[in-house]
Amino acid sequence: MSEPTGAARRRGPFKVGDQVQLTDPKGRHYTFTLEAGKNFHTHKGSFPHDELIGAPEGSVVRTTGNVAYLALRPLLPDYVLSMPRGAAVVYPKDAGQILAFADIFPGARVVEAGVGSGSLSSFLLRAIGDEGMLHSYERREDFAEIATQNVERYFGGPHPAWQLTVGDLQDNLSDTDVDRVILDMLAPWECLDVVKKALVPGGILCCYVATTTQLARTVESIREIGCFNEPTSWESMIRNWHVEGLAVRPDHRMIGHTGFLLTARRLADGVEPPMRRRRPAKGAYGEDYSGPNADGGNAGR
Repeated sequence: MSEPTGAARRRGPFKVGDQVQLTDPKGRHYTFTLEAGKNFHTHKGSFPHDELIGAPEGSVVRTTGNVAYLALRPLLPDYVLSMPRGAAVVYPKDAGQILAFADIFPGARVVEAGVGSGSLSSFLLRAIGDEGMLHSYERREDFAEIATQNVERYFGGPHPAWQLTVGDLQDNLSDTDVDRVILDMLAPWECLDVVKKALVPGGILCCYVATTTQLARTVESIREIGCFNEPTSWESMIRNWHVEGLAVRPDHRMIGHTGFLLTARRLADGVEPPMRRRRPAKGAYGEDYSGPNADGGNAGR
């Protein structure tokens, strides 16, 4: 059985064409591609790429200025944060949440809208494997080109499970029997009609939005369309810790709000979701609101 796409680039000695991440004594990272005969230059001196070609991962190289650098292959979270960007990338903390709570599995059939720079596409492709299917939609051709270059650079070439379409999801989506739909866009509520037709019963819709107003409108639209269970929404934050002898404390900086995530599962055709039992707070809906729970939640009591 052949190796999964990109696996050979993740193990063994460094080879020409490999991505290398150097870490300096202050913990700063520098990423480059190995090329025979070339030199890596810093303000602390240089060293030849040939010194790393054939060396095991985890080697240490020294520049002409006698500064030591640790050489490792970049992890995917490192890679997406350092790759060229057309649009903002989905941060690893959010990509990890999407893989877990959207339950992305090997062989899954996934539709993604809003490719950006290809960060989430790379995570999804590695999770579904060569036997899965990821069909990505991106409105902007320049973003699609950057995403393609980033994904192919990481995997060492085109990924057999990936198809990229330039255009609007609501105008071009023709996929059926889709297991998961991931929407990273300004107005995911505009796509719900086509998404419900594509998703299999039990399939998961996952949306990534930046603001509370987007989150609120997306959740209410999912409730109103009536073919999903009650959406779950959340955000995640990461705070690293400094550990040095007895000085154990949280770092002064953290990765705070980057976006909101929400998930909802597709119901079987013809099934109405059970009435919500939770009564909203007084004033949660404006006087002119006429959508779900317009009666203040009394119908669900």
